[in-house]
Amino acid sequence: MKTKTLKWFGILMLCLAFGLNSCQNDTEDFPDENAREQQDTDELKSELTPLTTPDLPETVREQLELTRQNLAQYLPGGLQISGVELLGSITTDKGMQLSHRAVKDKESVIAYGNITDPSTVQVGYMEGLYSGKGLSDTQQRIEEAARGEIRSGDQVMEITWQKGDEVYKTQCFYRETGIVWDNILSGLVMIDKEGETESSDDDNALKGDGLQGKTYSRWHKSWWTAKWLWGSKRGEMGYKITIYYSSGRVSNTDVSDWGHISLGKARSHSKVTKNSGAYGKCRYALGMCTPTGSLSFNSSNFSVSFSGLGSNVVANGNKSLYP
Repeated sequence: MKTKTLKWFGILMLCLAFGLNSCQNDTEDFPDENAREQQDTDELKSELTPLTTPDLPETVREQLELTRQNLAQYLPGGLQISGVELLGSITTDKGMQLSHRAVKDKESVIAYGNITDPSTVQVGYMEGLYSGKGLSDTQQRIEEAARGEIRSGDQVMEITWQKGDEVYKTQCFYRETGIVWDNILSGLVMIDKEGETESSDDDNALKGDGLQGKTYSRWHKSWWTAKWLWGSKRGEMGYKITIYYSSGRVSNTDVSDWGHISLGKARSHSKVTKNSGAYGKCRYALGMCTPTGSLSFNSSNFSVSFSGLGSNVVANGNKSLYP
């Protein structure tokens, strides 16, 4: 009996040892995000050419300082820049490949939202904010956008971000003219969602000799502006409606629209829905977003909609203008 007891005890100890070893192996196979991120950074850094000057271009320094100020204003106690390390410049094909991988890998840090509306701001590892097809689509969109922006000769720095107790790091690509790409700086925007409006102060006389024969015009314009975190203009969308009239009756109505954004997508559509009579009327459908999202236009209900995750502003509506 004693022999059997010792035998089973030995088997039990072997099982426990095997289980502990399996747990250790599992831990080794799945390092935490910080370890993976540091490994990618070290590999990229080893391929970069050392910088000839240890200073940032003046434009880049100003962009970082203005970004710090705007983050402190709109996200007090929230996301902040806590450090910058210069890594080198891209001079090889492998350096380009590692740069593209650094911004699209699922372990990379990403952000989206409008910092003037703090509730919309999200920061985290890509695989934590996206999953499934959403993750793969986001990676593809980021890679496509980054390939169009990052080029040989660009310089790279690592920015350290602090958000509460969380610390994140991103690779920021820049040149003499300014910052080219950073997953956080490119993903966040500043947008006044109320937009701006402007109207003609006076009726403009266009033609006609007599008072009754004169034709007048009047216009109204609305637009929305997207800004980089350092405050300069990144994109704009808007529309303008103009009516032409005489003796209080509208004879014609025009409308125009526009939309554009750097490192993102924009859609703009408009049409006249009432051309003449007591007033003129138009319909507009506008949208802007950063690369991680997408915009679509529905012609049946004449509207733009946003899908995915990302910073965006959408405006759909009607505008009437009277003599």
